[in-house]
Amino acid sequence: MIKYELTFIVRSDKEEQEIKNVAETMKKVLTDGNAKIIEEKALGQKELAYEINKMKTGYYFLYVVEAESEVIDEFSRVARINESILRHLTIKVED
Repeated sequence: MIKYELTFIVRSDKEEQEIKNVAETMKKVLTDGNAKIIEEKALGQKELAYEINKMKTGYYFLYVVEAESEVIDEFSRVARINESILRHLTIKVED
């Protein structure tokens, strides 16, 4: 298994429960693929460096996981099609 850092930004115009649901949906994608979640952080609402889809702020989430590349590919696919997610970033961690 390979270690990854996954970060994604959820639109700030959503209700608090909707934001939590998006985070849980993304976590479920990982756990369904047998990824081991090492660390999970809700970083809160932050100002974006530049506007994305007319949004100036977003809710940041960070997951550190150990997973196979297929699980990460599925995570990225779901993040791209989820309209509540503004951006996502996957970083492979070298030990």
